[in-house]
Amino acid sequence: MTESDPRRRRDPSSISRARRYTPRGRTVREAAAGSEDNRARENGARDREAARRERNRAAADDTDAQRPDDLAARRRREAAARSRERRQRETGVIPDEAPAPRTPRRPAPAKSEPARRDDTRRTPTNRTEPRRTGTVRNTGTIRNTGTVGPQRRGSTRATGPISVRAEPRLPRLGSPARRLRMASAFVMVLLALSGIRLVQLQVTDSAVYAAEAMNQRLTTEPLTAERGAILDRNGNRLAYSIESNYIAVDPVMLKGDAAEVAEALSRLLPVRASELEPLLATEATPQGDPIRFQYLQRGVSLSVGDQIRDMADPGLIIGHDERRVVPGHDLAANVIGFTGGDSGEGLGGLEHTYDSWLSGTDGEVSYERSQSGQPIPGAFYREEPAVPGKDIQLTLDSDLQFQVQKILQATVDEHDAEFGSALVMEVGSGDMLAMASTPTYDAANPFEVDDDEAYRDYSTQATVDPGSIHKAIVFAAALEEGCIEPDGTMPVAQSINRGGTDYKDGVSHGDAVLSLAGIIAQSSNVGTIQLADCIGKEKLYEYQLAFGLGEVSGVGVEGEAAGLLQPPELWSGTSYGSVPIGHEGTATMMQMAAMYGAIANDGVYVQPKLVDHRIDANGDVVEEDEEQVTRRVISTETAEDLQYLLQAPITAETGTGRQAQLENYHLAGKTGTGGLVVDGVYAPGNVTSFVGFAPAEDPQYVVAVSVYVPDGGGGGSTTGQAFKEINEFALGYFGVRPATEPAPEFDVWG
Repeated sequence: MTESDPRRRRDPSSISRARRYTPRGRTVREAAAGSEDNRARENGARDREAARRERNRAAADDTDAQRPDDLAARRRREAAARSRERRQRETGVIPDEAPAPRTPRRPAPAKSEPARRDDTRRTPTNRTEPRRTGTVRNTGTIRNTGTVGPQRRGSTRATGPISVRAEPRLPRLGSPARRLRMASAFVMVLLALSGIRLVQLQVTDSAVYAAEAMNQRLTTEPLTAERGAILDRNGNRLAYSIESNYIAVDPVMLKGDAAEVAEALSRLLPVRASELEPLLATEATPQGDPIRFQYLQRGVSLSVGDQIRDMADPGLIIGHDERRVVPGHDLAANVIGFTGGDSGEGLGGLEHTYDSWLSGTDGEVSYERSQSGQPIPGAFYREEPAVPGKDIQLTLDSDLQFQVQKILQATVDEHDAEFGSALVMEVGSGDMLAMASTPTYDAANPFEVDDDEAYRDYSTQATVDPGSIHKAIVFAAALEEGCIEPDGTMPVAQSINRGGTDYKDGVSHGDAVLSLAGIIAQSSNVGTIQLADCIGKEKLYEYQLAFGLGEVSGVGVEGEAAGLLQPPELWSGTSYGSVPIGHEGTATMMQMAAMYGAIANDGVYVQPKLVDHRIDANGDVVEEDEEQVTRRVISTETAEDLQYLLQAPITAETGTGRQAQLENYHLAGKTGTGGLVVDGVYAPGNVTSFVGFAPAEDPQYVVAVSVYVPDGGGGGSTTGQAFKEINEFALGYFGVRPATEPAPEFDVWG
């Protein structure tokens, strides 16, 4: 193939075109020829570009004349045109001026003119009008003086005028001004909303958020008021409070794991870890309110409080508290009662009855606390001081109380009794000097009991059939109503029938004549029923009420029982035999002691009293609003006669209370054997009692003893010894002078 072969003039391939611009692999001649050819092409391209710009400018002017456009649109078009021209220069492809169809047909390659022998190549001259065919125009003849070397055949494009496919029209670009306006509007709205929110936070709702922040830092702790003391008649403290700590938790501030903290606290507090963990882990109430204070334990010792404080957990609060101390433990525990609960309130006995007086008024302290749990210096602090409670002074004597409890417990143990009570009351004043009950409990650890019955005060809260101790009312009424004289006698059969029931005497005497002293000494049921028949049921009921039966004594123990008294209109046929001898009715030992106290007090009933007075915060005695109830029941003469006759059960040979005889002192009293009603029926066994006073010639103290023996027993044989020992100690303790005359002798037979 020769150099003039037309195939050598076809459009070079891409590799050939690349060789035009890179000197690698080209000869000097080829480089020279290529440079002239390149210059020609560049000149032609510049001409075509200038013409195209002119046409575009004219078309743009026409378009502007028809439809005005903004400067930005024109600039975008010009920028797009420049971009197309730059791409065309880089690729060497010059498109036609007219827009090409969407699927243009590829034009056939233009034929190259054969090369001349002198290595020159003719090119057609320029036309005066622009061509629309998309071919390249030259304005002159370009001669290639270099040697045309062999060319690659990889391309099908001709080296002559190039038919270029028109580029598709670019989509119209959006308006940046509109985007800027939208962005500016969005920013302005955002800034306005931010400003409104700032105004709301700083001005409108600033107080609300400040209060919420304060509440998060604020801690309120109680200031426990010192509970008043309970004193005996001599000023000895039976129950009082000492300084201690309470342990509480703020679950929100707790740093340690709840389970681990609970385990550590359970080793120091008398609370199981399983009970502590829920309190430590619960941060809010079911309503969603945060829990900032929750008691874990109250009344812990100061040493335990120090150990918990060393744990250094800001969620654990160790505050000032008090702990109730009962130095006597079970001494008068059934009367004093006990405290408990989160507030240390009274839960039983006098602690509960006088709780409002003893407890005082708690205060509180509020302060801001840091994350470490320490108060913030100079921050909010408010304290409402606590108002301490006030004291009460009882009529009990702690030494006598101790001895009475000891004697009662020994009696219960000796006779296998289920429960019992013992009382000592001062004649004339009604002051209760001792009130013992068994079973009892340790008031210092009140919740360690096997049975709740241990909390009961059996002298005021247990009602029983009084039995023969009730007969003293019949004797007093009979003397007062003139049914019998103090030295009188009356025939008494061995038994008597009332309502179809036979009532028998315990002492076998057959049909005999007994004196009033003999009826009292032998506790004759028949003689008592005959005297009651003389009195009449209405009059007997009046004397029962006058002696305090059927209503609470008002001694001051909450939960005191009133007993059951049978009105005359409810009497049945057997009531004429049962009621006079202490059946078909119930009473407490406190009521029976008050009844014998009226006889010992020359016929004047005095309401029993346990609380002597209250003491205010200044130590001054507070006068009681309610006056002590007193009333005359029988005449002084009748009372003195009965004081004498009641010595017969103890001194007479056939008396039921001979076990109570006391050397150097004359005692008066009456034994009784009653029953205990449980669930509407009588329980097995007996309630044995002994009630009386001493000295008989000048009564000073009333003593009452009662025990329930399931296996049965008599009043004198069961409680006589206890009655004797309590009187012996009380008379010696209070310095009562012994009797100077021998005990009287009674003729029980008429």
